[in-house]
Amino acid sequence: MILGIDASNIRGGGGITHLKELLASYSPEKYKFNKIIIWACRHTLEQLKDHTWLEKRTHPFLDRNIFFRLYWQRVVANEAFRNSGIDVLFAPGALYYTTFKPLITMSHNMLPFSPEERNRYGKSYMNYRLKLLEKKQGKSFTTADGVIFLTNYAQNAISKRLDGKVKKSKVIAHGIAPQFFNAPKLQKSITEYSKEKPFEFLYVSIIDVYKHQKTLIQAFSILYEEGFPVRLKLVGPAYPQELKLFQEELCKISNNKDFIEYLGAIPYTELQKSYHDADAFVFASTCENLPNILIEAMASGLPIACSKYGPMPEVLQNAGIYFDPLNVDETADVIRELIENPEIRKEFSQKAYLLAKQFSWEKCADETFKFLGEFV
Repeated sequence: MILGIDASNIRGGGGITHLKELLASYSPEKYKFNKIIIWACRHTLEQLKDHTWLEKRTHPFLDRNIFFRLYWQRVVANEAFRNSGIDVLFAPGALYYTTFKPLITMSHNMLPFSPEERNRYGKSYMNYRLKLLEKKQGKSFTTADGVIFLTNYAQNAISKRLDGKVKKSKVIAHGIAPQFFNAPKLQKSITEYSKEKPFEFLYVSIIDVYKHQKTLIQAFSILYEEGFPVRLKLVGPAYPQELKLFQEELCKISNNKDFIEYLGAIPYTELQKSYHDADAFVFASTCENLPNILIEAMASGLPIACSKYGPMPEVLQNAGIYFDPLNVDETADVIRELIENPEIRKEFSQKAYLLAKQFSWEKCADETFKFLGEFV
């Protein structure tokens, strides 16, 4: 049996990490497929290790812009797949235009299927783009023979939006890189911190409308004015329109530099140091499929104050304290409770660290290849 993987629209970030980890855990003796053929651009293929059972294929169009890649998917790919002799096609990028069967795809973006969340963008190109993605991805999911979801929350929410038309699906979570794991620290009383050496909360995330950094700025301003020696460190890139509003919110707080630090994007290879240097983590998103950043914080042994919106409680379970990131006062109250109680911090950090160990790339690969094998 031969498995085909259409990675034509995977060009970086988490998509490549997912591919690399799946293939690193593959063994033809263990699964139904004795060979895997993968189609991708040269940049993606160069990052995948060579194996005797892996055949890498590309096309000049896959190294060019989106219009050439779409032409390849719509016109060239079907013949390429049929002539290759593959028995099953896996298209992890969520959007595809092939008629090859059986085909399995994967969902990894909740925003298109969350009208309330996408409407936070107002009348904008982003809102229009997300509506179009819901239509296109929805068609992909309902015509595919199988769909992999990353959480039960995503499976239920997206299937409901698609009127239950998804034929067959399975929940398979992604794994976590081992460098993020760091045993929980000794939790100290807040009285052992000072304005010169504050208790540091970390939030790793893009500055965007559904990530609610503005709520955190206001909440930490309340806590700082109350005399708590706290600091909020924000790490991540930014959606340009929201960055402007974020900066305007900062300007409203005269002493914001005393307790808020925005570092912007930093290389992924350096990210674990930010987690390991922090004292606690805060996660204020209201829309996620699988919050990898939250899992990274869990693996880093940090006590966590977390958004109560799904799927966060499914992931963090009883290993954190929850708040509504749309409510500034509630957010401040919950973070204050975490600050004032080192015993609660100790309990949560230890539970979160253990829970994070369940998110294994080996487990992800095993469940993925077994699911793909059900279609032959």
